[in-house]
Amino acid sequence: MSAQDKWENEAIEVAGGKVSRREFFGLTGSGLFVFFWAGPGEFFQEPARLPGRPSYPEDFNAYLRIGAEGRVTCFVGKVELGQGAMTSLPMLLAEELDVALDSVDIVMGDTDLCPWDMGTFGSLSIRQFGPVLRKAGAEARGVLLQMAAERLNVPVDRLKVNAGVVTDSSTGKHVPYAELVQGKRIERHIGKVELKPVSSFVVHGKSPVRRDALEKVTGKARYAGDVRLPGMLNARILRPPAHGAVLKQVDTSAAEKVEGVRIVREGDLIAVLHEHRDVAERAKTLIKAEYDNPKVAVDDRTIFDHLLKNAPQPQVVDERGSLTEGEKLSAAIVEETYLNSYVAHAPMETHSATATIENEKVTVWAGTQTPFPVKQQLAEALQVAPEKVRVIVPYVGGGFGGKSASRQAIEAARLAKLTGKPVQVVWDRSEEFFFDTFRPAAVVKIRSGVDALGKLTFWDFKVFCAGDREAKQFYDIPHQRTVSAGGWFGENPAGLHPFAIGPWRAPSVNTNTFARESHIDILAGKAGMDPVEFRLKNLSDKRMRTVLQTAAHQFGWKPAQKQKRLGVGVSCAIYSGTYVATMAEVAVDERTGTVQVKRVVCVQDQGVTVNPDGSRQQMEGSIMMGLGYALAEEVRFRGREILDHNFDSYEIPRFSWLPRIETVLVDNPEVPASGCGEPPIVNMGAVLANAIYDAVGARLLQLPMTPARVKAALQRS
Repeated sequence: MSAQDKWENEAIEVAGGKVSRREFFGLTGSGLFVFFWAGPGEFFQEPARLPGRPSYPEDFNAYLRIGAEGRVTCFVGKVELGQGAMTSLPMLLAEELDVALDSVDIVMGDTDLCPWDMGTFGSLSIRQFGPVLRKAGAEARGVLLQMAAERLNVPVDRLKVNAGVVTDSSTGKHVPYAELVQGKRIERHIGKVELKPVSSFVVHGKSPVRRDALEKVTGKARYAGDVRLPGMLNARILRPPAHGAVLKQVDTSAAEKVEGVRIVREGDLIAVLHEHRDVAERAKTLIKAEYDNPKVAVDDRTIFDHLLKNAPQPQVVDERGSLTEGEKLSAAIVEETYLNSYVAHAPMETHSATATIENEKVTVWAGTQTPFPVKQQLAEALQVAPEKVRVIVPYVGGGFGGKSASRQAIEAARLAKLTGKPVQVVWDRSEEFFFDTFRPAAVVKIRSGVDALGKLTFWDFKVFCAGDREAKQFYDIPHQRTVSAGGWFGENPAGLHPFAIGPWRAPSVNTNTFARESHIDILAGKAGMDPVEFRLKNLSDKRMRTVLQTAAHQFGWKPAQKQKRLGVGVSCAIYSGTYVATMAEVAVDERTGTVQVKRVVCVQDQGVTVNPDGSRQQMEGSIMMGLGYALAEEVRFRGREILDHNFDSYEIPRFSWLPRIETVLVDNPEVPASGCGEPPIVNMGAVLANAIYDAVGARLLQLPMTPARVKAALQRS
């Protein structure tokens, strides 16, 4: 049983009877509650990038509870996707409260218990939510010190706190938090509080064992598809063969004859339900359906011309100097076009949800990154008041942006309402690929120049359909212009894309970094300079120079020492406030076009680090996942029909691909914590493209760099 389940189900005495903690909390609760409100500017600085995001409520945004038993419970709307938030977020609270980390429990992603949250994505849990949570802890500590001062009849400035015990430094008298809050309820809006300085951190900077580790390695971890309810039915849903296909006619008579099967139809939803999933699946295969399929317009080969012809009007992102003047200063000018294909999220856990309706209350266990938006969607779909809907998020088996949309939760809830029974919907792998919101295919065109001394002179950057995040340059270029036409957040004007698109780890930034850092390497070659030397010559940003120089030292960068078919590459990026420099060594088989990544060094400056081991784990995961979009992953399609149904054709990284990975965290504690989970992935396309070129002299301009594309590039070189 998880900490959340234990906390909710434990019985406590109230007025001569026993109720669960959840029931008790719903009545009044006891202990210390701290409520606080964070406005959009304080919590999330990019509201315009999330179309449809609801306004923040004008009540408390998050809270914590210090119980009479002395334990602290942290309630957050974030969810655990495998990124370690359930370990790191309690560290923030423990630090400011001055309590032992093992005395802090956490409840996540439960819309009845936790405060509203926009969702878990964008490497924002520590960067954006962390300061708010720390303020709550600091406020709670201030309230408790005032209470202790009154109890001990001493001034507050004589009190010290250690492990949840307040002590008078003069007399040694002490009182624990548990004794201060027992039987009392205190509410206070957050005010101006002082957070601890970095120099006094005790919990930050340590690496505790992950709280989810044991359950996950032993198989005890529960996901939405593991929920079992009395009388529950498993649903298998009739799906169209292509996006936009229209159902002409359907015959369910054969399926209806299967014993115990129930067929439900409401509008476009046709489902086969049975106590056992395999029986429902077998019955579904007996359904005869005819569709009118949309005409084939584009495929995975012609999509790039289609995007260039139909992209929205470009918007200027950044502009300074004069491109014309920059061209006059140039000794060499380079113009190239960079492409990337659609990419799927391909999480190990497919979209899953279990729904039940009891006493007009809808409860849905869902694998989602966005429980509160899903709650609103459920209320609208079922036409019930939002307070009648509860979304509970257990562990989520990977999201990467793809579980920001949660169609499966709506399907399960609709079917539960129609059948009057609990219903579970677990997509198979084919459904996962079909309904995924893909990272958009995109085109980047760059025209730029360099002078005779190796200084960048001008930069003309045009990105189509990927979005403009981190499209602006951080290199020193006097004359530059950056424009963007079309984005990634569901932007599909006039059917520009054949299917839905959406966020995929560091949206926009993978595409823009691949193009920029590949092009910088080409310019270095034109200038006759080493790629690292060239970057440093054109960089004044101190943080970027530091991560690049640190990476070169850790890697032992010696590009002049060539070995046949072995190459090294470098790439730099900024994302989510984090500076990253990556270097890689690859071996290329010129006969097969296969690329083996032998070693990757990643140096990251993310400001103050809360959990070093947790950060390194995320860096390693991003690097490994990045091998996929760089070398293999692309969605094949014909018109609006998805041709990839499973991992036999859509290849993700395998254990055999694992290179030697070295991660370095730059010590920069005076800078507030920035993003950690996604920044390391953005360099992987460019660093491998540059290493491949160094190995065999073939420049790859399209992601992924499959063996076939490597061989084609070798033939052109």
